[in-house]
Amino acid sequence: MAERAGVVNLALDGMMIVSALVAFVVAQETQQLVLALAAGMLAGMVIALPHAFASITLRVNQFVTGLALAMLCPGLASLMGRHWVGAALPHTLPSISIPWFMEIPFLGPAFFTNKCILAYLAPGVAMVLLIFLFYTRWGIIWRSAGESPAAVDACGIPVLFLRYIAVLLGGLFAGVGGAYLALYYQPAWVESMTGGMGWIALAIVIFSNWNPVYAVGGAILFGVLYHFSFRLQDQIDPHVLKTLPYLSVVLVLVIGSLRSRNGSAPMALGNPYFREDR
Repeated sequence: MAERAGVVNLALDGMMIVSALVAFVVAQETQQLVLALAAGMLAGMVIALPHAFASITLRVNQFVTGLALAMLCPGLASLMGRHWVGAALPHTLPSISIPWFMEIPFLGPAFFTNKCILAYLAPGVAMVLLIFLFYTRWGIIWRSAGESPAAVDACGIPVLFLRYIAVLLGGLFAGVGGAYLALYYQPAWVESMTGGMGWIALAIVIFSNWNPVYAVGGAILFGVLYHFSFRLQDQIDPHVLKTLPYLSVVLVLVIGSLRSRNGSAPMALGNPYFREDR
């Protein structure tokens, strides 16, 4: 959402770690998982706000701002969560199995058996996002903000406001990812619990050619590589296996940089918008 509107958000991993902490603390204190999920989403938006202000309003270099938040947030989360280290949640988000689909050989156990409801919702959200971006009038305007913001401005649509919404929505979804880690994947507070997954998510954006449905396939691919780093430890040095997902990220970024030269990335991506005087 953010990059299609022209804003690079390198603070994604930092947003996720802060959202994970907030979701965990709220769940621990209230025992209300829905409230904890909402709090994690709100935390992601709160962290996204200074990035939006600096990169859109102040027109600071988006890469510098994102990296600054990416370095600040893990330290902030470690400081704020030092009293919660090692604590575990008594309850987690429920696991759900889908009847009939769970009986499909190989695919059933992998995709439709004992999965968090957020995992089932993710492909649906990606499909809705695809339809919005590519098949609606506002989706075309949204993408135009990342391709030719001056054309959007000429139509009387506020580019800066649209980009603010895009960055905040990105923070909201990053908050969902962080909350998922704390409320289901690893229901305890552990420092640096994202393990660089936010950076992998950024690589998936490039790998998917900025297409939300392709991003689901990329996420599954990276998930398989991440899974192999645990399952093959008996046959291959685990230290080598742990680098597999991140080496693939480097490869994806190299391929993505070559593809971006051919115009696959939004043309105004990373560029602040300066309105011309009339």
